[in-house]
Amino acid sequence: MTHDLIIRGFDDQTHSNLGKIANQKGVSINSIVKDAVDKWLKQQQEIPKRHYLVIYSGNESMTGLLKSMDRLATETNLFRCYFGPQNIPPTELLSKMRWYDGTIKPYYLESYGENQSQQQIQKEIPSQKNMVKYFSHVVKNIANNANNRQLCCVDFLINDIAKASMKQALTIEHVYDNHRLPGIVYCSYKTDTLLNSEIENLIELFEMHDQIFLLKNDEVYKLHITKENVHKLFLN
Repeated sequence: MTHDLIIRGFDDQTHSNLGKIANQKGVSINSIVKDAVDKWLKQQQEIPKRHYLVIYSGNESMTGLLKSMDRLATETNLFRCYFGPQNIPPTELLSKMRWYDGTIKPYYLESYGENQSQQQIQKEIPSQKNMVKYFSHVVKNIANNANNRQLCCVDFLINDIAKASMKQALTIEHVYDNHRLPGIVYCSYKTDTLLNSEIENLIELFEMHDQIFLLKNDEVYKLHITKENVHKLFLN
């Protein structure tokens, strides 16, 4: 059974423009509105599975962000979780705020300290197969404990992997991107880790995430990446 739907709030200009487009396409205004409503309903029924990238340089900026995220995640009843090293200020804060720690113990990269050089870390790099296996166990652990709630999950493991091998980190990113969990997962990288990477790897990393955010003190910047023609270098 069909029903009539009265839509209020359209001004004359909007109604006129809608009528012109309908005539050009050979459809009725009613069909345009119905199509828009159907698409909106479909979007509401789909469970979001978002994959975000967060880049930061100082622990202070990250801990400040996490405090705000904690409030918003609690208000929206998201499953708050994280995984990664236990001895860095961001994960210590999340533990104090009672976020679920999805890290499988012992931490596979336990010997990776923040003060270790990249050369020291690369000597201890685990095999790609073992790293993917460990990461998969972490993701499965989180999924099993979420009780069907959407996630607000922060990944600090990926930065440790990237310090040893950006190629391995990209492999892990692809693994998660192809098997996303409901909710939002934030992959967190420090700037000094990414600055040692090749441009090709950075572009691949950026394109794999739905959105990219940069932290500067207590401010959040959104980064847009688009492929451009060389002629853009000469335009205003």
